[in-house]
This record gives sequence, structure tokens and C-alpha cells, in this order.
Amino acid sequence: MAASLDDEFEFNNQDYYSLLNVRKEATLEELKASYRRLCMLYHPDKHRDPELKRQAEQLFNQVHQAYEVLSDAHSRAIYDIFGKKGLEVEGWEVVERKRTPAEIREEYERLQREREERRLQQRTNPKGTISVGVDATDLFDRYDEDFEEMPGGGFPHIEINKMHISQSIEAPLTNSDTAVLSGSLSTHNGNGGGNINMTVRRVMSAKGWGEVELGAGDILGPLIGLKVFRNLTPRCFLTAQCGLQFSPRGLRPSCSLMTARHLDQNTMGYLQWRWGPNSAMTTSLVRDTKSSHFTLALQLGVPHSYLMMSYQYKFQDEDQTKVKGSVKTGWFGTVVEYGAERKISRHSVLSATVSIGVPQGVTLKIKLARASQTYLFPVHLTDQLLPSAVFYATVGPLLVYMAIHRLVIIPYTQAQKEQELELQRKSSATDIAKKKQEAESAVSTRMQKHSYSWCLIILNAWYGKFVSDTSQKQEKAKVIDVTVPLQCLVKDSKLILTEASKAGLPGFYDPCVGEEKSLKLLYQFRGVMHQVISADTEPLRIPKQSHRIESES
Repeated sequence: MAASLDDEFEFNNQDYYSLLNVRKEATLEELKASYRRLCMLYHPDKHRDPELKRQAEQLFNQVHQAYEVLSDAHSRAIYDIFGKKGLEVEGWEVVERKRTPAEIREEYERLQREREERRLQQRTNPKGTISVGVDATDLFDRYDEDFEEMPGGGFPHIEINKMHISQSIEAPLTNSDTAVLSGSLSTHNGNGGGNINMTVRRVMSAKGWGEVELGAGDILGPLIGLKVFRNLTPRCFLTAQCGLQFSPRGLRPSCSLMTARHLDQNTMGYLQWRWGPNSAMTTSLVRDTKSSHFTLALQLGVPHSYLMMSYQYKFQDEDQTKVKGSVKTGWFGTVVEYGAERKISRHSVLSATVSIGVPQGVTLKIKLARASQTYLFPVHLTDQLLPSAVFYATVGPLLVYMAIHRLVIIPYTQAQKEQELELQRKSSATDIAKKKQEAESAVSTRMQKHSYSWCLIILNAWYGKFVSDTSQKQEKAKVIDVTVPLQCLVKDSKLILTEASKAGLPGFYDPCVGEEKSLKLLYQFRGVMHQVISADTEPLRIPKQSHRIESES
């Protein structure tokens, strides 16, 4: 009997539903019937053996606790979502739960959908690039005799001469295997093509991985490739890659080998060798710190050899502004680039770069990165080095950005914030009124139950938005009296509040949604007056010697 009772106790103690031996969709009548039956079965008076009586008493209390939770609609909804932790209440049992069971389940389902969407995006990791090349050389390199022969030739001819679109997604197969599917389409001056690639990657250990790539295209033909990555030491790694391209001109093998090493905490050194259609040897040095990024690279190869140096300065501001410049010189000529980058929204970064080269000319490159998608707009202005093209490529985007930012982005952002704040106020108006009523009811109940016999006595407490200008009378309605609710939270002559918003404390409600709030306290400890003002999310612990009000002599 004792063994069976122990087994039953351990089995049924898994959760409240199994304890009452009912399904999770059980009705109130089913809960009552099961509760009565178990109470009769486990009632301590039915057992004379001391050990069995002790075990029966434990089971009886567990059954009673489970029934109290599941028979209350609010507690049951919270238990179904958050488990027993959601039922832990410290000292304010008279305050009802904020939301109805339907609202709690709806909020839980919404958060679950958002988590699933984020998890799906993290698993597939979609990446995409769209590049649109614009030929605007007629703005500066105009041939008047050609325009005179054409109707409407007084206007410069601007056209899109090339486009490129690429997309890739990942599909985890197992914990160590991942498949990557990618494809791209390109067109230039009326001629275009595309390709599709399939890559399978396997993580063989914490030190390395390998991948096999299969590809096909309408220009270069099928492709087979193999890539291996390996950590040689904690500060050094190696990447090896080889491929075989089946082109119309025959087989085109290629091979590359790259090794990298951490020179210090912020500096990396790279050495790369490539063999194939573009054979070359490249070495580079990259230093990345909190405020700057520096790159120095040298390449010797056929047909291109060059020396490149770039520097980027990072401003420590909210918009993560960066300015950058680079110089690249080689057999093909010399290119100087400079530009800026700035975060324009939560997920979007905008950058503009001016490229000045011989014999490339002047090009303005605009880039918008939003989440994992990238949009590129290279605008070729002239084939020659014209000061006017350099001037307009530099000043034009800056003036346009400043105008759009001031006339469109700032008003739109402010209007959106005001709209969200107004919707939040309207949606919470009913809840605020209900919570205010609950707080008043709770305060009334506590005043009947308790007397002020503590050493720490809250004399006055106000919560909300305080204003120093007495002419703003409408602001006074945004402060509520929370003297009694705070006094009820006093334990062992101490009051401890965490850094969470005080609007969620028992007996509190938010009198001014979306605005800055604070808590003002006047309290007495051992006959001495104290006063303190605490921000809404600032932790508070009283009594404190620094809060003491010095008496006037």
C-alpha cells in the first residue's frame, strides 16, 4: 500500500492536470467531480498508519492546490501558458489579473507566431542583391551635333544599361548539414544570362567544415567545386577551394588557397593564392576597431596587379554614421573613392560613394541595405575627369538626403510615433480604468486588513508625470496617489522595487501612457522623515540614510 501510494504520488505530481487525472480541456464540472473523488480517496482521516497518513496529507494538499488554480479561469489561463512560475504572487493576492484568459491566449499565440517567423528566417537565412546600372554620361559628355539631329534632343539621354539580381536561401538538413540554393540573372546592353548553384555544407568538427558546389548556367556552363575550411590554431585558419568549369571553350580548372592569422586583437593578416583564368597572389592587412576600419592590400597577377589602401571612420552616434575613403592603383589605372554611410531606420542603412578614376571616369554609387537585402545603384556620370561631375556627384546626394530627411523622414517618423502613442493610449484606456478600479478595491481591502504598525511608514507617495510649471494644470491629473499600495509592499521595515516599470506593481496603473514617469516618496523611519524621487525604471531600496531630511535648527 505504501509503495503504491508513493508511486501514485510521484506520477501524479507531474502537473496539475495529471494530478487531478483530467484532460487539459476538462470542464469545470469534470474538475469538481475529479476533485471530490480524490479528496475522498486521499483524506488523511481515512488512514491510520502514520506514514500513509503523512503521504495522504501531502497528496490532499496538492489536489486542493491544483483545483484552486484550475477552477479559476484567470489562474488556469496563466498556468496553461506560463506554468507554475506565472502563478507566483508576492503579497498582493487581492489584485485581479490584468487580462482575460482569451486575451492571454491571444497574446501568447501572437508571440508564438512571431517567434516561428523569426526562427524560420534564421533557418533559411535569405539573402538578396539587386543592382541597377544607370548610364548618365549625356549629362556631362554631350555631343551637340547629335542632339540637333534628334527630335527633343535638347534633353540628355539617361538609360539603364545593366541589371543584376541574385538570391540565396539556406535549408538545414541535419544538425551538421546545410543546403544552400542560389541563383542570379544579369543583363548588360541587351545581352544577358543566368546561373543557378546548389551547395551542400557539412560541419565536420568545431575546427572545420567542407562543402560541395554544383552549378549550371547559360554562359559559362556546368560547374563542380569543392571548398574546405580548417582552423589550424586558435589564431590561424586555412581555406582551400578548387573547381572545374565546363565552358564552350573546354574545361577550365581553377584553384585557390587562403590563410589568415590574428596578429592582435583587432588586426588580421591574409595571404591568398589563385590559379586559373585570373591567377594572382594577394596579401592584405585589415585592422578593425570600435572607431575605425583600415585595409591595405597588394596583388600581383595576370592580368591585374594593384595596390589598395582604404580607411573608414566610425562616429559613435545613434545613426552609426561612417565616412570612408580609398585609393587603388595598378595596371588598369588609378581609382579614388570617398563616401559616407548612415543608418536611416531600424533595419536600413544608406550609403553613397563617389568613384573617380583614370580611365574609368566619374561614377556615383548609391547603396541601400535593408535587413538581408541589398540594393545597388551605380550611376556612371562621365568617362572623363570633369570637375563639374565630381562636384555634382559629391554635393547633389548630400543636398537631396538633407532635404528628404528634413521634409519627409523626420515628419513621417514623428507622425508615426504620435500615431502609435495615440493608438496605445486608446487601447489602454479601458484597461487603465479597470486597473484603477482594482487598485482602489485592493487599497480598501488592505486598509481593513492591516494597521500601520511598521517601523517604516509611507506617509505620502505619488506616481506619474510631475511638472514644475504650476500653470499647466492639466498635467496634475497625470499623478496618482499610491501611498497605501506601497505601504502594503513593505516587508521587515524595508521596501525594495526592481528596475521594471512601476506601473505593473500591485495597486498601480499608468496615468500617462507613453510619457516619462517618476515616483515621489515621503516616508518615516524610526521617527525620522525621509524623502526621495525615483525614475520609473530605476531600482529603489528604502530606507536609506541619503534620503533623510535634515531638520531645521
